[in-house]
Amino acid sequence: MNTSNPAFLLPRVGHMAQVASVRRLVSDDGKGRGARVLEVNNGSGLSFTVYPDRGMDIGQAYYKGTPLAWVSCSQEVAPQFYDADGLEWLRTWGGGLLTGCGLTNVGGPNTVNGESHGLHGRLSHTPAEDVNTTAGWTKEGVYALTASGRVRQSKVFGEKLALTRHIETALGEASITVRDTIENQGYAPSPFMLLYHLNLGWPLVDDGAVLEAPPHEVTPQNDHAASGLADWPKITAPIPGFREQVYYHTQPADGQGLAAMRLVNRRLGLAFNVTYRVNELPYLVQWKMMGQGEYVVGLEPANCYPEGQEKIAKRGLLRQLAVGEKTETFLKLSVETLT
Repeated sequence: MNTSNPAFLLPRVGHMAQVASVRRLVSDDGKGRGARVLEVNNGSGLSFTVYPDRGMDIGQAYYKGTPLAWVSCSQEVAPQFYDADGLEWLRTWGGGLLTGCGLTNVGGPNTVNGESHGLHGRLSHTPAEDVNTTAGWTKEGVYALTASGRVRQSKVFGEKLALTRHIETALGEASITVRDTIENQGYAPSPFMLLYHLNLGWPLVDDGAVLEAPPHEVTPQNDHAASGLADWPKITAPIPGFREQVYYHTQPADGQGLAAMRLVNRRLGLAFNVTYRVNELPYLVQWKMMGQGEYVVGLEPANCYPEGQEKIAKRGLLRQLAVGEKTETFLKLSVETLT
C-alpha cells in the first residue's frame, strides 16, 4: 500500500478513517464506566488506547493482532476510584503500555514536611483538560494521528505543575512518539519526579525472550535484585512466588542525545524498542516481575529512582523545577519485525 501519497490513497477510499483513525469513546461498564477512551488505529498494524481521564496514559496496545502490553487484574478504572493512601494505587492501576508516575513522587509512600505521598504519585489518576485529537496529512505527505491533553497537579498553598502531552503515530509506521512539556506555573520551586512506567506482557514477554542494549552501567536496587544481577536481561516462564527485581540502567546517549533498550522475542519474530532522550530522562528503570498473573517486564525511562521523594531528597538527587521553568521529554515506542 502506498501510504505516503494522498493522490494514490484518496481515490480508493470513501474516508481516510477506512484505513487509519482516532475514535473518541466513553467506557460503559464496570469500574471504567464514564471514563473517556481514545482508540487509535494507524492502519499499519499498530493500534492502542489512550485514557484522557487517566493522565493521558496508554492502555492496551496491539501489533498485527499481537498484544504488546500487560494488563492488570483491575483492567480499566475511572479516576474517581483513586485512593492516594499508601499502596492503594495498586488497586486502580490497570497496567497498559504506558503509565505516568509523578509529578512529585515516584516510588513508595512517604511523608515530606507533613505531606503524605502515595505510591507513584497522582499523575495517572488525574483527568486531562484541553483534550484534542487530529488525523490528517502533513506537508511531508504523512498521514498523522495525534492525541493531546494537559494534566494539572495543583494544590492551594502547594505545587502548581502542568504536563502537556502530545502522542503521535502515522499511517505506515510501527511506532508511537510521546512528547511531554512539564511547566512549573506556581510561584515557588517545586519537586519534580517523573517516570514512564512501560509494561510489556505476554506473548512478547515469554520464556527465551531477552533484553538487549549497548554496554552500560547496571545497578541493582537492593540485595534481592543483586542476587539476580547476572540474569537481568533474561526472561523466564512464570515462576510461582517470584519477588520483583528492579535494576537501574545508566545508558550513554548517542549522537542525537538518545538511548534505547529493546525486548527481543525471536520465537515470536518481534522486538519492542524503547528510545528516550537522556538529558531529561537519565535513567532507565527495569522492573522484572516473573510472577504468575503479574508476569511483566517494565522498561521505565525516568528522571529519578523510584524510591520516593523523601529518600531521593536525602540522597541529594531530587530534581526541582524553578518558577516558570519548562522541561520537555521525548519517548519513542516502536515495534520491529525480525527476519
